[in-house]
Amino acid sequence: MSDKPREYCGIFGIFDHEEAALTTYYGLHSLQHRGQESAGIVTSNYDADKDRMVMPSYKDFGLVLSVFDKPKIMNKILLGRSAIGHNRYSTSGSSKNPANIQPFRVHYRNGNLAIGHNGNLSNAKQIRSRFRKEGVLFQSTSDTELILHLISHSLKQDQMGQIMDALHQIEGAYCLVILTDDKLIGVRDPNGFRPLALGKKDGKFCLASETCAFDINKAEYVRDVEPGEVVVIDQEASDAGEVTSYFIEPKEGTKTSQCIFEYVYFSRPDSMIFGEMVDKIRRNLGQALAKEHPVNEVVNIKDSKKKPVVISVPDSSNTAAIGYANENQKMGHECKYDIGLIRNHYVGRTFISPGQKSREQKVRTKFNPVRGVIEGRPVVIVDDSIVRGTTSRLLVDMIKACNPTEIHFLVSSPPIISPCYYGMDFPNPEELIANKFDRNVEKIAEEIGVDSLRYLSADGLVNAVKEANPSGHDYCTACFTSNYPVPVNFGVEKEENELV
Repeated sequence: MSDKPREYCGIFGIFDHEEAALTTYYGLHSLQHRGQESAGIVTSNYDADKDRMVMPSYKDFGLVLSVFDKPKIMNKILLGRSAIGHNRYSTSGSSKNPANIQPFRVHYRNGNLAIGHNGNLSNAKQIRSRFRKEGVLFQSTSDTELILHLISHSLKQDQMGQIMDALHQIEGAYCLVILTDDKLIGVRDPNGFRPLALGKKDGKFCLASETCAFDINKAEYVRDVEPGEVVVIDQEASDAGEVTSYFIEPKEGTKTSQCIFEYVYFSRPDSMIFGEMVDKIRRNLGQALAKEHPVNEVVNIKDSKKKPVVISVPDSSNTAAIGYANENQKMGHECKYDIGLIRNHYVGRTFISPGQKSREQKVRTKFNPVRGVIEGRPVVIVDDSIVRGTTSRLLVDMIKACNPTEIHFLVSSPPIISPCYYGMDFPNPEELIANKFDRNVEKIAEEIGVDSLRYLSADGLVNAVKEANPSGHDYCTACFTSNYPVPVNFGVEKEENELV
């Protein structure tokens, strides 16, 4: 359904809390936007009958609300004071294989271990090939399983040594939550592609992809997990209120490369990632867009009887549109922000209408224009990105039916020209509308049916982000520039390892 890049996954973990599973459930609920294919929770619990620690698990295809819809799941199955959870969108490993639903759990020589993974391993193909030669049997086709094999095959004696040994062998963009019998471990890749935050609920440490998962649980945001940091939370850390940290060094010649698309589209605006609120960043992107493309240069103001109306494509571009309108008003350019498109929030991102394969019908099921806002006015549509352009064209057609005087399309990011190999599921390069029309903006505008089309420049994007978040860390802009900050070892396609 969506013409946007797909999110990767959401992860959550908490250590030594009396409501570990329930807290994880609410955390995953807040992170639902990061993955809608499946959800799962693993807890750690002492089983008196077996006289040992066990790791009960519950996971299935579907949204969080539907997967965990029976009281017994929390009351009788997911027992224990520590838990990790995972929402999945498959960037690696088939979406149809139930064996790929995370978190994964194993029992090996050093006890129980479970893992949830957000991202992609860029050297997955090489690791899988090595294990195949050694006769290793795979239960899934996900690159996450490779991390478990690396841990279990490590020659290190202690479990923490085995985990660190495995982490030094993987490459790519990843964040991990790892649960052992006595520890919760959070890992962020050395280049910091993916976000991971450390928090506290009732004095107990927790981890989450985004801070919105803390808010729903009334948890306190402590700090971001640093690029390359391995955060170890055990009983000693819980009692002392201080985590233990190890660090993985980035490859020589590489540097911090936080995914800038997290700010543009992926993350919720009420989350803090990479040390700054997403809402603040997106407002700044809208302001930068206004400075590069002020509304008086976009719309023929003199011929207009009514002031231009700025509308967003809900929900991810709402804040950028507000920033654009407000900045124009500050500069003395007449316009107003209004709600011109209504999104049906009861339609899932993977929605397929019964008996109807029409993409147009799917878009109409999700969006509807507000005629009273649009009719007889110049309309400026602000969106965060254009990928294939198919949804944009259908939305424009719907808005045209409301009889605006003009339609202009502004994008708070540059044209997407390259695929992502760091955990984002983009279409093939030839499917990207910017490449289809050889980056000719006028031809793209004609294709989607608007009077004009304007993008935020690559420099404008980076400068706007750094202005709002002067942290000193750099960002990955490969999808906009083709400049990959870390060498890419091409991995496997999602379905490549499937047997049937």
